[in-house]
Amino acid sequence: MYRYDEFDRTFVTQRVEQFREQVARRVSGELSEDEFKPLRLTNGLYLQLHAYMLRVAIPYGTLSSRQLRRLAFIARRYDRGYGHFTTRQNIQFNWPTLGEVPDILEELAEVEMHAIQTSGNCIRNTTADATAGVAADEIADSRIYCELIRQWSTLHPEFSFLPRKFKVAVTGSGRDRAVTAAHDIGLRLKRDADGRVGFEVLVGGGQGRTPILAVTIREFLPERHLLSYLEAVLRVYNQLGRRDNIYKARIKILVRETGTAEFARLVEEEWAHIRDGELALPEQEIARIRAYFAPPPYEALADACPELDAQRAGNRAFDAWVRSNVEAHKRPGYAVATVSLKPHGGIPGDASADQMEAVADLADAFGFSEIRVTYKQNLLLPDLRQRDLFAVWRGLKEAGLATANSHRLSDIIACPGLDYCNLANARSIPIAQMISTRFADLEREQEIGNVTVNISGCINACAHHHVANIGILGVDKKGKEFYQVTLGGAADETAAIGDIVGPAFDEDAIVGAVETVVDVYLAERRDAAEPFIDTYRRIGIKPFKEKLYAAR
Repeated sequence: MYRYDEFDRTFVTQRVEQFREQVARRVSGELSEDEFKPLRLTNGLYLQLHAYMLRVAIPYGTLSSRQLRRLAFIARRYDRGYGHFTTRQNIQFNWPTLGEVPDILEELAEVEMHAIQTSGNCIRNTTADATAGVAADEIADSRIYCELIRQWSTLHPEFSFLPRKFKVAVTGSGRDRAVTAAHDIGLRLKRDADGRVGFEVLVGGGQGRTPILAVTIREFLPERHLLSYLEAVLRVYNQLGRRDNIYKARIKILVRETGTAEFARLVEEEWAHIRDGELALPEQEIARIRAYFAPPPYEALADACPELDAQRAGNRAFDAWVRSNVEAHKRPGYAVATVSLKPHGGIPGDASADQMEAVADLADAFGFSEIRVTYKQNLLLPDLRQRDLFAVWRGLKEAGLATANSHRLSDIIACPGLDYCNLANARSIPIAQMISTRFADLEREQEIGNVTVNISGCINACAHHHVANIGILGVDKKGKEFYQVTLGGAADETAAIGDIVGPAFDEDAIVGAVETVVDVYLAERRDAAEPFIDTYRRIGIKPFKEKLYAAR
């Protein structure tokens, strides 16, 4: 795991003290809210409906148990006892008082964390596949490159005031687990014919009011040119991106209006001036960063685990959890387990201070003290011995974290919606709770299988509803909340924007609409192995639309 160097420590500590002075000036009235706004945003502090919200960076979703315990302490001491994990692999605290925010930042700095570049028109927290370094199908550990990007992008003087916010994601295998096509820049690790590591570079993805999937502008970029090529992309965007219209300022609009071929040509032209300069990565620098992510001291274990097999055979609930929440590990005898933050009827992505501490304890006892945050608003324990899975499950069950619904219908991504956000048009959380309660039956949810449901409370699409198999968008109609349904979205390597089914449903009908969609899928799928997205692509939207609006 990466540890701060001298520059990081000095920089973060100085920023805390600067912000402490700025907050004091705001509290005293010396600064107005308008004057204070750009200062707080550069430190991850938003003003929402009811209170300030602090967004804390978790670079590429990797946490130590010590850091997670500090987040639990902050939740208990400075907030209302919980934190909310986001699709950007960050955590948000929804109720801090302004005067105590500098104290929170100081607490974070002590464990090598901060809230810098979690807001504003800058390069945001780079996200990664949460299984980086442990996935059985991995080409290379994407965290290495995310860390290089973090160091390059932090307070980059040329990119501190971009036309709009800018998001980068990196995935380490052919199976995209980082939603790269929905990012301003998506990087997919590959190997060329000679086995050398590089990247497919996608540019121009984004959601919001104009959902667009990123396009490939370079099929293979050697790893030593990573930073210089990203610099070229950002320079073109910074020079040509719209600054006169906030809705047309994202790079996705520039790429669409310029055209893929012409945009790629502009990047290549800019890159030619810098590709072999100081941003070219020497192998020793890549090796230095790679050393921070050296594998932990794994035991030599057999692939088979009779003890686990017996435990699964003797406990249906545990077996269901293993089937949905446990994935293959690249090392024999080990496993990767998702810690669901989606209890049936609960608030997606929320974790209490007690729960965070429970996960930290389990990571210490069984998993080399490391935790990951997933873009699906869950946590993940990346290095568990198969023989320890039953003990881990029991510990999670005691903490209320053993819901067997990873990749299942109730594993819903939801934004805070109108309960917190001043941009929202409708509530997201209560709808997510009602849907997950409707599908709480374990056997039924297992029968339905893998299907993604995402809910956004406004067109900004913070919950990625455009790329969900079943997407739900809250809209306001004359002061009443309605919910528009899209079908056929996908967030993986087959990325797709969902199709709008038709007129929106009110809050009393939306849960039934989701159930109707599921019923059509179950009736139309070829067999239990055919996932929702494959059925939808085979039969199209018509059968779903006919059932949804039959009685209207």
